[in-house]
Amino acid sequence: MKPTTLFSIAALIISILILWSLKEIIILFFASIIIAMALCTITGKIRNLLRIPRWTSVGITLVSIILISSFSIVIIIPQFTSEFQELINQIPSAVSKLWELSINTFFDITEIIYKDNNPNSFNRSILANNLSMIPDGGTLANGVTDSITKLISLVGNVGTGILQLFFIISVGLMITLQPSSYREVAILLVPSFYRRRARSILLKCGNALSNWMSGVVLSSICVAILVSIGLYLLGIKLVIANALIAGILNVIPNVGPTISTIFPLSVALLDTPWKSLAVLGLYILIQNIESYIITPSIMQKQVKLLPGLTITAQFIFTILFGPLGLLLAIPMAVVIQVLVKEIIIHDILERNHFTSHN
Repeated sequence: MKPTTLFSIAALIISILILWSLKEIIILFFASIIIAMALCTITGKIRNLLRIPRWTSVGITLVSIILISSFSIVIIIPQFTSEFQELINQIPSAVSKLWELSINTFFDITEIIYKDNNPNSFNRSILANNLSMIPDGGTLANGVTDSITKLISLVGNVGTGILQLFFIISVGLMITLQPSSYREVAILLVPSFYRRRARSILLKCGNALSNWMSGVVLSSICVAILVSIGLYLLGIKLVIANALIAGILNVIPNVGPTISTIFPLSVALLDTPWKSLAVLGLYILIQNIESYIITPSIMQKQVKLLPGLTITAQFIFTILFGPLGLLLAIPMAVVIQVLVKEIIIHDILERNHFTSHN
């Protein structure tokens, strides 16, 4: 093997190790890019609508976001925080109630089966003694409470979280103010013969991210509205908290909607057991509406991700980057899919195929 080849391999390995050691900063920087793309998308919409200079549209965007954030902090967030705390407190009681219902149902079914076959073979007390070896509802409820507490403490590392949020917002704002300059800096990192093509690929990545974000925001708003209407008609308490949770977690495909169902199910189970089945049916209906009607209607230009690729991306990025990786798995998968399509498939495989036939 030639020395230059060995040097290239060694340089590649060292680069991978350096990137791996900086993976936490890289994921935060990618989150900043997502924020910047969202701001640039809003800025572009305002600029095209009002036909005003870019700096003016940036100012309108930032002022609008500040006003909306202030409104949320003053009016929506306190109500949401109060209801969310009540939701967390009700989950252990709901688990105990579900356990009690399950045991009673099991007793009733077993009694029917055994009494029909042999009336003397069923002894409810003996069966209850055997089931006493299984953890009761209180134990399961305490386990659920401990798990939720650990999850909140894991996510809620206040000091680190504030620093990371400050970094993401600061870098995102910097990129928003001068997106072209930062794009050109990135293009300078590639060989000169490929820079024009790299510029085109970066623009396609940006368009894909913008389309994805626009679609997800509209889809999440629709889900939150549908959930609030459905829960209100069913008479379920804590509508605001459950609707906001459903809308926020809708950003995370597969995992998010499943988690958001737990909270209204707990409230319904403590109110009237049959309502829990109605809530489950409501969420299944809303998710089907979102998947087959809302998303196809508002995401016609979005990069299509296969379900298997979505789940794989969520699994890999969660292992690599933790909870933030799960949240950013889909936008990262969108970018990676564009890069694979444009660089590996179009520029390498198809060009080689074309060359071999000539």
